[in-house]
Amino acid sequence: MIRTGARKRSILLAAAMLSAAATTLAAGDKPLTFVDLMRFSQIEDAVMSADGTWIAYTLVPDRGDGEVVARSTVDGTEVRIERGSAPEISRDGRWVAAAITPTLQAREKAESDKKKKAKGSDEDTPKTGLSIVRLADGDQTRIDEVESFAFSDDGRWLAYKMYEAKGDEAEDDAADEAKQPPAAGEGVEPEEEAEEKDEKLGTVLRLRELAGGSEIAIEYVAEYAFAEKAAILAVSVSAPDGEGNGVRLYDRRGEVPSEQDLHTALRGRYRELSWAEEVVALAFVAAIDDEDGEPGDAEVFVWTGEGEARRVASKADAPEGFTVPSANELTWSRDGRRLFFGFKPVSDTDADADADAETEKGEGEGKGEGEEAPFDPYDVAAILEGRGVDVWHWKDPRIIPNQKERWEEFEKDRVYRAVVHLDDGRVVALADLAMPEVEPTDNPRFALGRSDLPYLREATWNGQFADLYAVDLGTGERRLAARRLAGGWDAPTGSLSPDGRWVLTYSDGDWHLFDSAAGTARNLTADLPVSFADEDWDYPADPPGYGHSEWLADGSAVMIYDKYDLWKAPASGGAPVCLTAGRGRDAQVVFRIIDLDQENDTIDPSAPLLLSGYDDRRKHDAFYSLPPGGELVKLIGDGGHRMQVLAKAEAADRLLFTRERYDEFPDLWTTGLGFEAPVRLSDANPQIADFAWGSAELVEWTTADGTPLQGVLIKPGNYQPGTRYPVLVYYYRFFSDRLNLFNEPVVNHRPSFPVYASSGYAVFLPDIRFEVGRPGPSAVKCLTSGVARLVELGIADPDAVGLHGHSWSGYQTAFVVTQTDIFAAAAAGAPVSNMTSAYSGIRWGTGLARQFQYEKSQSRIGGSLWETPELYIENSPVFFADRITTPLLIEFGDEDEAVPWTQGIELYLACRRLDKNCIMLQYRGEPHHLKDYANKLDYSIKMKEFFDHYLKGEPAPGWMTDGVPYQGK
Repeated sequence: MIRTGARKRSILLAAAMLSAAATTLAAGDKPLTFVDLMRFSQIEDAVMSADGTWIAYTLVPDRGDGEVVARSTVDGTEVRIERGSAPEISRDGRWVAAAITPTLQAREKAESDKKKKAKGSDEDTPKTGLSIVRLADGDQTRIDEVESFAFSDDGRWLAYKMYEAKGDEAEDDAADEAKQPPAAGEGVEPEEEAEEKDEKLGTVLRLRELAGGSEIAIEYVAEYAFAEKAAILAVSVSAPDGEGNGVRLYDRRGEVPSEQDLHTALRGRYRELSWAEEVVALAFVAAIDDEDGEPGDAEVFVWTGEGEARRVASKADAPEGFTVPSANELTWSRDGRRLFFGFKPVSDTDADADADAETEKGEGEGKGEGEEAPFDPYDVAAILEGRGVDVWHWKDPRIIPNQKERWEEFEKDRVYRAVVHLDDGRVVALADLAMPEVEPTDNPRFALGRSDLPYLREATWNGQFADLYAVDLGTGERRLAARRLAGGWDAPTGSLSPDGRWVLTYSDGDWHLFDSAAGTARNLTADLPVSFADEDWDYPADPPGYGHSEWLADGSAVMIYDKYDLWKAPASGGAPVCLTAGRGRDAQVVFRIIDLDQENDTIDPSAPLLLSGYDDRRKHDAFYSLPPGGELVKLIGDGGHRMQVLAKAEAADRLLFTRERYDEFPDLWTTGLGFEAPVRLSDANPQIADFAWGSAELVEWTTADGTPLQGVLIKPGNYQPGTRYPVLVYYYRFFSDRLNLFNEPVVNHRPSFPVYASSGYAVFLPDIRFEVGRPGPSAVKCLTSGVARLVELGIADPDAVGLHGHSWSGYQTAFVVTQTDIFAAAAAGAPVSNMTSAYSGIRWGTGLARQFQYEKSQSRIGGSLWETPELYIENSPVFFADRITTPLLIEFGDEDEAVPWTQGIELYLACRRLDKNCIMLQYRGEPHHLKDYANKLDYSIKMKEFFDHYLKGEPAPGWMTDGVPYQGK
């Protein structure tokens, strides 16, 4: 326990600040209010034209209506699209198109109506529109109620799909028809079924010739897609009663437009329009709907640029017990010679449904038309049809909540990948029930397969694992490349060489190469003098690696990383070579390859590499060039900014990048590949200069046990040396890397650094380094020593230090105040308070059990509740709530999908029983991070009022002094 003497309230300082706020302030002296913060914008969706002469991006205010800005990189000409979002620039650089979002007022009204469960049709939901801008003169065309749009590859054509239109007359007819009673003997179609059938209908799509503005309308379009390398539009048609359904091409390559039906069928269902990247080839899935609107067995068709579409896969090609489903996944190899698709098991439920239909047919025989069986109140089978039960079996591979969460996204329409070789028509099944996942690849010989099935049950407490296979595309045969790799696809566990022979994997702290031809593996890094495992890892699970970059295009080597440096690992033998010559480790600079060609997944061995270099000590970026066989050349980096390359122009040597620091918003910049004469292209928030933003600097200290630590100190605006200030501490794990990052300008569950800095606070972001089994005491050690350092530096008023954390740091905050009284106030958002009860809780967002978090992951206990019960108790705030002397504010959403919100109740009730100063804010219907803007603003205001009272001596508002009684709302 760390205890201090009685706190003193800085009344004079608070009074001085209040007085200063009442005077007229010069530019740069103003406090930043939450209303000011609402007006700040962020840049999203930044794109660059193929020739690098134009950029476009969305300016999104925290609250309000955004806009799209298109700007010339040549002369600075700007075009703005009111309420625009998600801009795209045509390939010829002549046009920009953007979605038009509804107004904030319309969006909030719709959300309010939804909350009130107001009745209304789709027309009550505000719809997006479309803006088309000619960049040469800024001429703009705006079109209402557009669902989506796309440019042709040559930039001459634009397709846009309308929302479903329901005219007044159609609505009136439908209403009149709904009022009529059904004729004798007619059934009433359920409303849900009718709506489902309506959803299958396509809507109007318009194809616009941009230069002249002429358009054609195509009715009942369900899907559409332009070819990657030609001005050809493919559409699938879904018309009323299925008449005219099919796939049609609109060829606009020549002077004379042409159209072609590739496939048509009554009640045909056409999905998954997919174009190859490097050749003109289209694939799609076709099925026939039955009278109930359900698709039968599907077929895969391919059109290769001329003639008719040909069937390339059907149920006849499937393994026994499988079929081709309509809901499928089509992926081309880049060269267009192979098409990946999926088979699906013919489920037992389908057979059961057929049997039930036959039974109903038999039971109906002998009954009159429309007759029903007499009601039997003791019919057990009929009664049980209304049951609602889930059976949780101890041997289930996945627990029931996880099964439910995965159903819609992963399992309902899961397919097992196969490939069709278009040169000879061979269909090869690749995945199956034993190895359910195979990753599509451009490799002509092999693909990577994955199976987590052997490890699903233990994922509850051990985390994710998977076996990795090399799968022969020609035969479907598979070879085990690595067993029990941590993380599955989510971790850098497998990479296939361009020739398909080698599989790169990481396990047990080293990189390994599996030779799929010989079936052997070798360790690439065991004999190297540096670690390839995470050197800062402080979790119970085995440390992951630092990842890898891409293979050389000739397949001779792959690029791998240690903490700092870049290594080239030869495939055929020999020791890896450090291409950065150890300069990263010597200077503690983290070198990483910047991928300038997102379309290509290999590295040209004859081209220079562009590297980022992050200084891990001083927290800033630089960019470097590394020529083949040469030495690093620094291109840019002034030692005070973070930078990020966003894009390279597809057909020009122009880059788009951002530059930022604590007091500089990450605006957009452009430069050449050598970063010569960079030019700023945006000024999203010039009002920053009006506010007392404060300044950020790095602080270093050592804990009592000798652990070196860093943190960021944000000094208040108008800082006066020698003056002590109230301090707000905000943290999680490693936050010192935020030294040169601009604080996200939004109102949310986190404290806004400039809001506090501009109103007289210092803000402190310390690093926390954990010991397994002691997460709570680790936080105490790091936080108390960090605060002591600020006091030693003359910055912190020792009687006015506040602590804020959310989620994992919410837990730490709740624990820390049971062990020390150095904090004048503390706010804990979504904290775990009792590890013994949280251990076997559920993360409802994923349906996963929480046990793995404690045994292997973030909560860092390192054993089960039965192996180490004392650690669960020793690290749980609720067991030490009697020691709390710090006023505590708890925040929770009562639909928190990550931390059970009952954890907040446990801590609140403990404090209440012990008569501790504790208030809990329950936000109704909210998840782990508040979503509703009113709630985000309310929490932000209450949080600041809370700290202003305890750290600055300002009067406490009524909700703090008297609470807010429930009044039926």
